[in-house]
Amino acid sequence: MDNGLQNCDLRVRLGDMTLRNPVIPASGTFGFGLEMKDVFDLNLLGGISLKGTTREARFGNPTPRIAECREGMINSVGLQNPGIEALVGEKAPALRAVYDGCIIANISGFSIEEYVDCCRRADACEAIDLLEINVSCPNVHGGGMAFGTDPNMAAEVTAAVKGVASKPVYIKLSPNVTDIVAMARACEEAGADGLVLINTLLGMRIDIRRRQPVLANKVGGFSGPAIFPLALRMVYQVAHACSIPVIGCGGVASAEDVIEMMMAGASAVEVGAENLRNPYACRDIIESLPKVMASLGIKDLNDLMI
Repeated sequence: MDNGLQNCDLRVRLGDMTLRNPVIPASGTFGFGLEMKDVFDLNLLGGISLKGTTREARFGNPTPRIAECREGMINSVGLQNPGIEALVGEKAPALRAVYDGCIIANISGFSIEEYVDCCRRADACEAIDLLEINVSCPNVHGGGMAFGTDPNMAAEVTAAVKGVASKPVYIKLSPNVTDIVAMARACEEAGADGLVLINTLLGMRIDIRRRQPVLANKVGGFSGPAIFPLALRMVYQVAHACSIPVIGCGGVASAEDVIEMMMAGASAVEVGAENLRNPYACRDIIESLPKVMASLGIKDLNDLMI
């Protein structure tokens, strides 16, 4: 399986790191990576963002948790995960045994102290390369997005985590704000090494026959192709306002989308909901990139920002 990959340099710079290509499965859409190791060769991927992790194991929200939409989906999983000890003691080391690319720990919390504790432990795990701090989850109460809609609180989380982390710290931002640039600048000024945007938008579906919300949690995070133009706009604004790397995320479903995100200013790109529709999505996008690059006369994916 060549498809031009052997003769095409897809490497990108992400801060001080170099990824073999810009394509990263987004947190929550690829499990802990190991679930996919028999589906395709994980070492095709530029990085893997692991399932969001909290200090204690969480069962998540009641079911139903998924609502289908035109051009997307709404989820209200609620950070179901086995806890930080399972991440650093089992999941990340097991993935490292079969994957040699960038492993990203996605950390969530319900207090600054919890963020700090989880990040300290993730930072000490040799298998983890980068910390992605989720201050933008819309599916939990009392944490997540509560920190990501106030610039002062987002900055406080960023500074606290940076105080215990030696590895790069990227803050994942919520689109459910009035001014995404203010949020991004607050995190940058507090010491963030990079930013990830966007997380999901708040959405809802109603079952008109039962006259009830489809989701048990009533609302959840809307993702999929429908949000791509909004995500692209926010990536463009933030990349032009900040000097730290941006990982673009939101509705990415093709190699063309990856190129567009990078032209907007992203250094790398996460693929989310498309993985749930097509488990081979990331592989297919990576294999398509050389042909798309050739058609556009692109020889280097770095410095595409317009």
